[in-house]
Amino acid sequence: MLRTILAGVSLLALAGPAFAAPSPSGLIGDHAVLQRGKPIVVRGTATPDETVTVVLAGRSAQARAGRDGSFTATLPALPAGGPYDLSLIAPSGTTQVHDVLVGDVFLCSGQSNMELPVERAQDAGSAIHGPADDQLRLVTIAKVTAPVAQDHFAQAPAWAVAGPQNIGGFSAACFYMVRELRGTAKVPIGAIHSNWGGSSISAWMGDDAQRAAGRGAQADLLKLYARDPAAAMRTAAATWETWWRTQSGDAPGHEPWQPDAALDWQAVPRTDFYENWGVPALQSYLGMLWYQKTVDLTPEQARQVATIAIGPADDADRVWINGKPVGGRGGWDARVYTVPAGTLVAGRNVITINIENAYATGGLPGPAEVMKLGFGDGSSVPIGDGWRYAIAKKASGTSPRVPWDDITGAGTIYNAMIAPLGSIGLAGVAWYQGESDTDIPGYDTRLKAMMAEWRRQFAAPDLPFAIVSLAGFGKPAIAPGESGWARVRDDQRRVAEGDGHAALAMAIDLGDPLDIHPGEKHEIGRRLARAMASIAYGATPPPSGPQAVSVTRDAAGGATVTFTGVTGALHTRSAAQATGFELCGDAVGTCRYAAATANGARVTLADDGKPVTRVRYAWADFPVVNLVDDAALPAGPFEMAAR
Repeated sequence: MLRTILAGVSLLALAGPAFAAPSPSGLIGDHAVLQRGKPIVVRGTATPDETVTVVLAGRSAQARAGRDGSFTATLPALPAGGPYDLSLIAPSGTTQVHDVLVGDVFLCSGQSNMELPVERAQDAGSAIHGPADDQLRLVTIAKVTAPVAQDHFAQAPAWAVAGPQNIGGFSAACFYMVRELRGTAKVPIGAIHSNWGGSSISAWMGDDAQRAAGRGAQADLLKLYARDPAAAMRTAAATWETWWRTQSGDAPGHEPWQPDAALDWQAVPRTDFYENWGVPALQSYLGMLWYQKTVDLTPEQARQVATIAIGPADDADRVWINGKPVGGRGGWDARVYTVPAGTLVAGRNVITINIENAYATGGLPGPAEVMKLGFGDGSSVPIGDGWRYAIAKKASGTSPRVPWDDITGAGTIYNAMIAPLGSIGLAGVAWYQGESDTDIPGYDTRLKAMMAEWRRQFAAPDLPFAIVSLAGFGKPAIAPGESGWARVRDDQRRVAEGDGHAALAMAIDLGDPLDIHPGEKHEIGRRLARAMASIAYGATPPPSGPQAVSVTRDAAGGATVTFTGVTGALHTRSAAQATGFELCGDAVGTCRYAAATANGARVTLADDGKPVTRVRYAWADFPVVNLVDDAALPAGPFEMAAR
């Protein structure tokens, strides 16, 4: 039968004119893995209006290319197997894709802890220098963003057999997960690495998810940016300025970006991250800093089209000249903004920059020579030196980010790194993200909206999601308090618990107080594999380890926490009591550490004579906890009402 198909279509190819042969798009390429048990969608480009026949493993499907040359053909589902050659046959020619396997495909996405490569993990040597596995294939999606959803990748991804040449640079958490799953599934496995360090979940949400999460205004502004960038920038600047006045109480005309703003200005010692200036108040400062500089221009310079280059800005910037907004966005790359006509004047011009830093180093690191005002005639004025600075008033939360930001935008990453995957078949998604969303309310809503949208795109309403519950980071807790990290973990818990096709991989015991990127990714991968084996393959061991399901108040005044997913019984490491449990009243600030005793699948919290309406566990950026089960899996963080 296959010979008949090939022979018939080959005659058509010989009779047709000499156009370029059809080409696959998306993830179809040499060494690819296609999802077993689901229809196989093959997209590509061909000569407009020609018929393309796709042949794989004795099955075939036809599609007609549209006026733009794009086509989509759907092959019937196949069992695991291969390697096969996939043929695209048309009057314009024939293209063959070689060494294709059919098995299970997993998508791994998130921010830097999912992106962190094997070569930076703690036990990289054995993984990198181990034998190649021809049945395990890896592919990395290049980092790129777009203001609208794309049909094709900007850079065609290339699959490779997992071996010493490519394992080192691949996502460690993803690699260790799929390597573990190879022993569970006994089929070929493909792993897709699509990650971006520092990214907020909003950047991974498409238009539908933005609107479902109440972010329709951001989605609309991104659409405006795609049509009219200048108009979108004006709108974004006005939003930022309104936010600042609301936060600070500054009256219009009296804000820090006005040319004669009376702040506690100090000379910038040198062009560098402000932590390196030697100023004690800035050595570990997180927040906003104002920069200001005066530049004198000739009438001829002021009349020209101009740009301002300020170099990299860490983490987010907002720029004004003479009190008029010029630009601003997040990320760490170099900034170059067009200066709107009428902004510059002959004589004195005042440049004001707001820098917001939320993590590690911050400021304008330069180098000074890249910072300049450029003019249409090719001339420029250097602006790298002579700045002054002032510490900004403390604001609540983070400033509004523009929706076209690379990593904090409204679908910018989704549009270029997820949407081009089309409706490929997947066995599951591993998601490790949330650090960048701490202290931003509503993570649970955004996560649910993203999961729902991805499931629609991949035509899989029950697509499994294995979600890494954030590892600890920061100063170890010595007293109860509020925590944005803990809130994200609890949002992750509640989303997974209510989903039905999701599970958590716990990392609360694997963090590092001094490193936001803990190196123990091998264990993270094992725990992701355990969770995925349960939700994707129906394995019987509990997917996540101990998870609290209820809190009941005792007659004596204490409380009892009941756990599910416990292997054997609960145990406390190196102590008679379980650490990290808190009894709380209704109000903020009423939580206190509790004396907690583990017994079987329950933990009893002793009465302390104060009101109890809720119980928290591991509620800190870096909690110190010691509760595990016989599988050495840690109990998961939570906050629950006591009933």
